[in-house]
Amino acid sequence: MSTYRLERRLEVDTKKQALTRVAGALIAMAVAGLVLLLTGRNSFKILFDGLEAIFGSQRGLEGVALRAIPILMTALAVALSLRMKIWNIGSGGQFLMGAFAALGVGIHVNGPGWLVLILMALAALVAGSLWILVPALARAYWDVNEIITTLLLNFVAAQLVTWASIGFWRDTEAAVIQSTKRVPYRLAELPGTDSLTIALLVPFVIALVLFWIFRSTTIGFEIDTIGGNARAAAFAGINVRRRILLVMLCTGAIAGLGGMLQLSAPGARQLGPGYEAQFGLTGFIVAALAGGAMMGVLVGGTFIASMFFAGLVLQTKGLSVYIIFGIYGLILTGVALGEMAARYRLVRVGDAVSSERVAS
Repeated sequence: MSTYRLERRLEVDTKKQALTRVAGALIAMAVAGLVLLLTGRNSFKILFDGLEAIFGSQRGLEGVALRAIPILMTALAVALSLRMKIWNIGSGGQFLMGAFAALGVGIHVNGPGWLVLILMALAALVAGSLWILVPALARAYWDVNEIITTLLLNFVAAQLVTWASIGFWRDTEAAVIQSTKRVPYRLAELPGTDSLTIALLVPFVIALVLFWIFRSTTIGFEIDTIGGNARAAAFAGINVRRRILLVMLCTGAIAGLGGMLQLSAPGARQLGPGYEAQFGLTGFIVAALAGGAMMGVLVGGTFIASMFFAGLVLQTKGLSVYIIFGIYGLILTGVALGEMAARYRLVRVGDAVSSERVAS
């Protein structure tokens, strides 16, 4: 009698992995639609309303893009670290500290707008890197698990921003009690848009640069080698500690720059509690599901941003936020299961067992 078993693939085809992720998302959407139908809701109308909210107007497309920028920045930061099997759970804190440093420059430095914005970006890059410096040193030299150290620093960053918003940088003229002063500078708008700035180009440029690094450079090869087997990489002459420091500092810098980009966006030029808005967690999920693939991060981050924007519009039409989060969770679960499915194959073993019995 023939039997079957699951066997892990030694190599996973990237195209097949992408297809299984898409299939998992579609199956999850079908399941969510069936559940909505069973509870008396018109899932087809909900889907149509969501698509119309995104693609029905320029405002919808720009709304998705605005939400995609911070998600993509934190996701790219995490994706870079994942190539070395380093789990940077603190991208949200680095995002906040980048915004914090950029705010300090923006409200205290006077000068031409373009110059101040450059200084804000540099401050954000440095602040994000410094915020992950201690976890990076601990991981590189003492093999301290970076998951705990980076995660705990998120809470420190959040409290520091709260302190600034109710204390030393509080806007005393604003009606909101917990809010910092407003940055008077804003990035240039993209031609033909109402609310998008050149910040939208930054994550795509970073993704292309990282894609090229891992595709064509020695540094990218060394990072992937360390991610595969750090001991073998050290035996091959790669300075593992230096590469760990370099990668972790770069991840902090990218996330920190994301905070500055969000601070210079329309309507978001001040800090307060909730500023990070779970961008770090969402970026981590996107990067993990993309498997560290930069192009996968761009697609996944934009998809998640689309879901968030559609969810906001659907709330105005009476759909509960809990239902929206439930659909969001189902789709992410479907993508994760699809990604896992690509790593295994079903093997028929009955014929081999029968042959062995005959031979004996």
